[in-house]
Amino acid sequence: QVQLLESGGGSVQTGGSLRLTCAASGYIASTHYMGWFRQAPGKEREKVAIIYPDGTTIHASSVKGRFTISKDVYLNTLYLNMSTLKLEDTAMYYCAADRLIFRLDSVRPNYWGQGTQVTVSP
Repeated sequence: QVQLLESGGGSVQTGGSLRLTCAASGYIASTHYMGWFRQAPGKEREKVAIIYPDGTTIHASSVKGRFTISKDVYLNTLYLNMSTLKLEDTAMYYCAADRLIFRLDSVRPNYWGQGTQVTVSP
């Protein structure tokens, strides 16, 4: 059973930066597709960024150029570096993983973390 544990969320002013971390149990960073998702109050959960087992990355257009997904396969840890944060980035951020990319694409991965809150204020 894969377990994912996020950390690094918090409150920051617009234009600031945060780094989210997701520690995974088991050696999945090189075998699973992993990603970051977010959900704001009253909105559906959406993809933020995905990283493939081979390291290929995909970022949502809303965060491209500001956020960067990365991983450390030896530490089995996923990261999301966020900069130039905007008010609309306020959300609960979730780490996720699955062996099949279509499950991440459809926001239905087998494994979810518990989430970490990011709040951006003026």
